[in-house]
Amino acid sequence: MSIRKIADSKQRDSNENVEIKTVELKGKKENKEKIEDLKGVQMDIAWGSQIRSYVFCPYTLVKDHRTNYEVGNVQAVMDGDLNGFIDSYLKWSHNK
Repeated sequence: MSIRKIADSKQRDSNENVEIKTVELKGKKENKEKIEDLKGVQMDIAWGSQIRSYVFCPYTLVKDHRTNYEVGNVQAVMDGDLNGFIDSYLKWSHNK
């Protein structure tokens, strides 16, 4: 193999690498934008900025402070019954 062919081969490999990296970077940028869209607005973690309160004693209550949705069955919520909260949040965010 001549030196010219090796140089051409290296240049071609270099150009291919640049193209591959460009495609990869564009994909990463698009993924980052999608993640940012999904995350939405995030508030600071501070006193008074809680989303939900769980009260176990002396009575049972779970309250979503954004939507004012309340449930008296804390155990059901702890076991994963979040449909009411999800529905109320979707209605709240749509009307917001």
